[in-house]
Amino acid sequence: MSGHRPIQGPNVPKPAGPYSPGMGFERLVFVAGQGATDPASGNMPADIEAQTEQCLRNVEAILTAAGSSLQHVLRCGVFLVDMGEFQRMNGVYARMFGEHRPARTTIQAAALPQPGLRVEIDCIAYVP
Repeated sequence: MSGHRPIQGPNVPKPAGPYSPGMGFERLVFVAGQGATDPASGNMPADIEAQTEQCLRNVEAILTAAGSSLQHVLRCGVFLVDMGEFQRMNGVYARMFGEHRPARTTIQAAALPQPGLRVEIDCIAYVP
C-alpha cells in the first residue's frame, strides 16, 4: 500500500459535501466526521444514544471498506451539540468499542451541519 486513496465501497455513507468520507494513506485511515443518518434508509434517529450508535456504524462501514475496524482506531473526535448528553453518548461509545480505548477528544460544538444532528464522530485508524 502506498500513496493516498479515497475509501469507497457499497456500504460507505455518501458525503454531504465536496469531501471523501475516508482517505487512506499507506496503512492509516482518516475518517471524516460521520453523522447519524442511516445510509440505507436515509433516516436519522432522534435520541443521542441511537445517534451515537449510527455515527459509529457509519465510521465502521468506512473502516471495513478500508480493511480496518473499530478495534484498530487510534483516535476519535466526538462533537456534541449538548455536553449535557456526554454520559449517554459515552455509554454507547464504550459499548461499541468494548475493551479497546482509542485516544479521544470530545467537545461541545455550537452547531452541526444537519438539522437534528446531536453528535458527529471522526477518527484515525490503521489497517493491520
